[in-house]
Amino acid sequence: MSEIPATLVKQLRELTGAGFMDCKRALEQTNGDLEAAQRLLREQGIAHAGKRAGRETTEGIVLSTIGGATGAMVAIGCETEPVSRNEEFLAFAERALESVEESGPETIESLEDARLGLVAKLGENVVVRGAARLESTDGESLAEYVHPPANKIGVLLKARGDNPAAARRLAMHISFAAPRFVTRDDVPREALAAEREIFEKQPDLEGKPEEVQAKMVEGMLARRFFAETVLLDQAWIHEPSKTVEQALGEDGPEVLEFTRFALAE
Repeated sequence: MSEIPATLVKQLRELTGAGFMDCKRALEQTNGDLEAAQRLLREQGIAHAGKRAGRETTEGIVLSTIGGATGAMVAIGCETEPVSRNEEFLAFAERALESVEESGPETIESLEDARLGLVAKLGENVVVRGAARLESTDGESLAEYVHPPANKIGVLLKARGDNPAAARRLAMHISFAAPRFVTRDDVPREALAAEREIFEKQPDLEGKPEEVQAKMVEGMLARRFFAETVLLDQAWIHEPSKTVEQALGEDGPEVLEFTRFALAE
């Protein structure tokens, strides 16, 4: 078979989880015989990666870096704590971080063969759980925070203002509080409507006048939804008597964008 069709390579990849070039070589060596190629990959230890693809990867490491106006962060997951400390695993994570910092998250695809080779060698699933890159311009700053000692939760943040210490404290807050939105305006209408509908059916509202019910629903949204999911409404972890909005009003940075990775979630 002089040329291996891309569709056949794709089919073998789906069956085995092996990398593109591994599948192509296996098909070339077996003259396009799909079963023989699959068996060959199993013999080489490469096809095991596909069998491990569904396993949970709640261990691993989050790495981040900021250089000048560019910040990058990756979350590399594995199955067990010993592998998260393995030198080859850590080398792959560093390589992923460097690649994202240089060329952006889309470059992670170029590491797929290396990832699958690592899976075969270490004997457990290894995945890139997340990759992010942020760039700042004049009047903006970047901050990062990875929670020690486990290094399994990390935040990369872009803010307006020039107060790196305050921005880092904010990144630390985000790592703990896990907000989904920056402001109330960022909450999708559908999500807000769904929450309001839930609160409108609470037994506490029965028998109350409509205007009272409306105020109670808004109060529930503020305390039970916005205070948990919206960054500016959350209690500031460094001084819980204040909201994040109040703390930032004194301290400075205006949040423009953030990414949070948590391997155990």
